[in-house]
Amino acid sequence: MVSKIQEKIFSGEKFNFEEIALSLFEFQYFNNPIYRQFTYYLHIDFKKVQSISQIPFLPIDFFKTHSVITQNASVEKIFESSGTTGQITSKHLVADVSLYEQSFINGFDLFYGKATDWIILALLPSYLERNTSSLVYMVDDLIKKTNSEHSGFYLNNLQELAEKIVYLKENKTNKKILLIGVTFALLDFAEQFPMNLSEVVIMETGGMKGRRKEMMREEVHVILKQNFNAFHIHSEYGMTELLSQGYSAGEGVFKTPPWMKILKRDIYNPLQVSANIGRGALNVIDLANIYSCAFIATQDLVNIISDTTFEIIGRTDNSDIRGCNLMVAL
Repeated sequence: MVSKIQEKIFSGEKFNFEEIALSLFEFQYFNNPIYRQFTYYLHIDFKKVQSISQIPFLPIDFFKTHSVITQNASVEKIFESSGTTGQITSKHLVADVSLYEQSFINGFDLFYGKATDWIILALLPSYLERNTSSLVYMVDDLIKKTNSEHSGFYLNNLQELAEKIVYLKENKTNKKILLIGVTFALLDFAEQFPMNLSEVVIMETGGMKGRRKEMMREEVHVILKQNFNAFHIHSEYGMTELLSQGYSAGEGVFKTPPWMKILKRDIYNPLQVSANIGRGALNVIDLANIYSCAFIATQDLVNIISDTTFEIIGRTDNSDIRGCNLMVAL
């Protein structure tokens, strides 16, 4: 069953999302001890779960305190969330890294085309300083797949990055340019090296990491647009506990790949879940999370715009500031 799920969700053909989600729920209920215990404490009879809205969603904090992985699965890779000093970080125990690779490659292809069409310049200083970042793993693989000597990472060498961009603009290449960066680093770069990047796709991954004051997404995008003469600022929505990403081509409106679904839960009744348009706390189904947990209750607040689009509008009370999503105002 597991191999069939993997084959279906990445085949490029249409599939019945709810049918696969329910099959995956049953598999994880019987094979993930933490998830089964959580379901048991909620007094949920798995036999009565007949729709997505009835599936129990595991609070994301469980990834900080428990090993969320199906039994008999060996750990191939551990991704760890970033955090300020003293914070407990989340750990995603990944049993099959190929699931992550298939997910981010297919997701990038879906929204941006083949990596070989791009030169990717990555400004991810805080993430490069550790080797457990799922974001760095993804970007590193995409950089390799560009097959370009010009693609690469930049730590704090902003001058070198500016010179590279000028060189690429002057020596017209037949590839598009993607500048992807953590938000505080992009702001630093924009302030120190303002330039015309109207033909460059600029993508922020969120995160101030205590380097700068928290800002509204709109405020960040205004600064980046002005300093880079850009029409739109793209965004990536991902997190350590997921193996899939959503992307925004501008204005903070995200879309997800077919194997990822965004739902909302009632802030006052977390068991009340729906995919209806409107605001609530964000629940996510990531069908690529086959061997951990595909059903996660995050600490983000969401505004569901349509069946395929959503906005991140803030954080729930008392939640940690996350590295991969920007703190914004409700």
